[in-house]
Amino acid sequence: MSIYIGLGGWGDHDSLYSKGTKSTDRLSVYTKHFEIVEIDSTFYAIQSPERMRQWMAQTPPHFKFIVKAYQGMTGHQRGSSDVASKREEMFAAFLAMIQPLIEHDRLICVLFQYPPWFDCMTKHVMVLRATKKLMNNIPCALEFRHQSWFRDEMRAKTIQFMKDEQWIHSVCDEPQAGDGSIPMIIESTNETLTMVRLHGRNESGWNDTGDDKWREVRYLYDYSEQQLAEWLPRLEQLSQGSEDVFVIFNNNSGGHAAHNAKQLMILLGQQRPDGKHPMEALPQSVEQLELF
Repeated sequence: MSIYIGLGGWGDHDSLYSKGTKSTDRLSVYTKHFEIVEIDSTFYAIQSPERMRQWMAQTPPHFKFIVKAYQGMTGHQRGSSDVASKREEMFAAFLAMIQPLIEHDRLICVLFQYPPWFDCMTKHVMVLRATKKLMNNIPCALEFRHQSWFRDEMRAKTIQFMKDEQWIHSVCDEPQAGDGSIPMIIESTNETLTMVRLHGRNESGWNDTGDDKWREVRYLYDYSEQQLAEWLPRLEQLSQGSEDVFVIFNNNSGGHAAHNAKQLMILLGQQRPDGKHPMEALPQSVEQLELF
């Protein structure tokens, strides 16, 4: 049983990089700190297989990727008239994109994060079943953004559905801010792996307030060491149900994700992939930033 720590993307974490580090060099530098990463850009556009090969070439053979499903595949493009008609075409292009990762055993799973309006209804259960079939036997993680899936008696039914359909549970740490957030449920649904995504706990900034910059505010949060320590028994519990647990810090807005991830690595007694102490050689630490 292993616990792996990583971040959402590699471009936004300035504390990992020396001044002047080129954007094209950031991924290779990132791999000195972490062994996994979640690719977020695939949510906004399906990339080419060649782009996947480029990213693989910039990383060591043991380094692996979680790939976020394209927004058209998860229904985020609400109101677009041609999304439904192009559903199979989108899935085919996405599968072609990740094929190099699969061939070289560099794919952890594909993350399907559904929008807040994807609530617990029969038609949405059917969407999940159809999606799983389209993805064949590729490992797929499932993350909801509507509390109805876990409210009252639906909680046990949703977990059992995920087990039956072989969905990987994406366990979330996020603020409880109404229907558009889900509770933290420490339960594995897949014997091979479980995902954990820490989004921060910025309750006031979680929901869309109409401000164009609300997305920048949503993930603005710095976990305390005590809050991170509370995850140790939770990760141990998840490890009892899955061979591997993959933890992604997504509290990127204020630059806290990398520091929090390294704090958790220390609590778990882990080293960096290059064998160094997790906090070693940070160009600018969070503690230094807080002095001014």
